[in-house]
Amino acid sequence: MSKHDGHRERMRKRFLEQGLDGFENHQILEMMLYYTIPRGDTNELAHDLITSFGSFSGVLEASASDLCRVPGIGIQSATMLSFMGSMVRRYLIDKNKSDVTIMVSVNDCADYLRPFFAGRKNEVVYLLCMDAKCKVLACKKIGEGSVNSAAIPLRTIVDMALSTNATSVVLAHNHPGGIALPSPEDVETTKKMSAILRSVDVILVDHIIFSDDDCVSMNQSGYCSSNVRFVAI
Repeated sequence: MSKHDGHRERMRKRFLEQGLDGFENHQILEMMLYYTIPRGDTNELAHDLITSFGSFSGVLEASASDLCRVPGIGIQSATMLSFMGSMVRRYLIDKNKSDVTIMVSVNDCADYLRPFFAGRKNEVVYLLCMDAKCKVLACKKIGEGSVNSAAIPLRTIVDMALSTNATSVVLAHNHPGGIALPSPEDVETTKKMSAILRSVDVILVDHIIFSDDDCVSMNQSGYCSSNVRFVAI
């Protein structure tokens, strides 16, 4: 009898009894791969994935095409791992929502928006739309770019603000792998956007830039201003 006989069942039983607290990251990946690789030892493959992408989070943040470059990872396993990374982000977004969400500070806006950028490898742009009492009406992705840049579609922003009957909005985007300071292009785009929105009676409250665990409010940093004042982050 091989030492591997019954290993998968023992791992499943351990998880059901103890949860994941006692598991190493490679063991979690090993178990995930059980569901796309029905037979064989997935422990070594889990180690290879972490080596290739640097960390457990790096594996879940990798694209399916990059995952497929690891020997032994087929399209089914790559799809599952990529799906799990996106599902974690959706869980964080859903967990962070409540039935009535009122933004009373920049910190509230940052906390609400931060999960939308979890694990993002490319720059993405979101628009948070609010009513006159700063209650959240909608928060949607309006643009996505490369690792270094994301086009901010001004017309799309105006259309979304008007379609949700927003009186104020917060723009947010990320600098993956960089710092959260606004670039000259960020500053110029924010000024243009503020003027365009003001022409249709919508206030650009803030433009928040995220990077890893950091974020910068362009309002509080003096890069843009509005009639709506939030306390500092």
